[in-house]
Amino acid sequence: MTSPDIQIDAAFDSGNIEILSIAGATARLAIRKDHQSDFYQWFHFRVAGGAGRELELKITGLGGSAYPDGWSGYRAAVSEDREFWARAGGSYDAAEDGGTLTIRHTMQAGLAWFAYFAPYSMERHHDLVSQAAGADGVDYRCLGRSLDGQPIDCLELGEGKRQVWLYARQHPGESMAEWWMEGAIDCLTDPANPAGRRLRQLCRFHIVPNANPDGSRRGHLRTNAVGTNLNREWDSPSAGKSPEVLAIRNAMDQSGVDFAMDVHGDEAIPAVFLAGFEGIPSWNTALQGGFDRYKTILARRTPDFQTRLGYPVARAGTANMTMSTNQLAERFGAVSMTLEMPFKDYDGLPDPVQNWSPERSAQLGRDCMGALLEWIEGAD
Repeated sequence: MTSPDIQIDAAFDSGNIEILSIAGATARLAIRKDHQSDFYQWFHFRVAGGAGRELELKITGLGGSAYPDGWSGYRAAVSEDREFWARAGGSYDAAEDGGTLTIRHTMQAGLAWFAYFAPYSMERHHDLVSQAAGADGVDYRCLGRSLDGQPIDCLELGEGKRQVWLYARQHPGESMAEWWMEGAIDCLTDPANPAGRRLRQLCRFHIVPNANPDGSRRGHLRTNAVGTNLNREWDSPSAGKSPEVLAIRNAMDQSGVDFAMDVHGDEAIPAVFLAGFEGIPSWNTALQGGFDRYKTILARRTPDFQTRLGYPVARAGTANMTMSTNQLAERFGAVSMTLEMPFKDYDGLPDPVQNWSPERSAQLGRDCMGALLEWIEGAD
């Protein structure tokens, strides 16, 4: 007797997959491009009808994806309860069907979810914002609206003079960035956390947990509702293409910025690292020294961070001023930086079950806040 075909669905928040064929417990799939864009890499789908069966899921055409080098050594995230995300078995073959990731997983229950990284849903986002907004001393502010009409949520807290901006998910498929936000917000709002209490005395925090809610809900990798890469809009954002950046940058102009962290994920580099602003026109040794000192502190505080791997450093005068980190360093004289976490694992401290995970992302958020306190007190 032939086993029935599995069922595959992606018609939900952040879902993304196209079904090419299904036969029994095997399927041939493809990733839908971001709307009005050629970017694609994020996937998120559900499989039903596979309890006790070994699945073989082939995602094809990945040689044309946004970062094809990211597939080698990568393992898909899988969960059967949507709480704990492990990594499935499988491999990548660049020569098969335009570049194919084969996912293998034996299902225990009747449903399993697969994703490029553990998803962070808009419902969870609203839970995060509402819970934080209800904490003592936290003010909620809607900075503006996305093109789909979603609010650009901002949490403000602290009584200090230093203006600190933390913002994440300009690239919506980099969902580890909002898991990082959970940890950072937990540190800052927990009345029993001494680092958070002291930071609130020293700083005024402005926190945007999700700068691209439209791309997040639509299942995009890198762009908003009309295919705009928000982290290439910071020199001249517009209401028609990038209202999210326009709203955030206008609020920054009102408050000023002393320290800023833009939180991301990197598809190819198996490590956590920071990128700075070395090529901006007004670069100076004092500003660079502030960035370098933060990196040194963070590397000492957590073994999940390192400084050996990362992006090439821009030469003098060659910084891309459309990117937020460069724009804020130039515009405000801020110590600004881009934090990158891996979609794979950190090879220097591997976890064979989960690889890089939501839990490690959240812990890194807490560690980054501890490093920020040490950085400020050291400067004082």
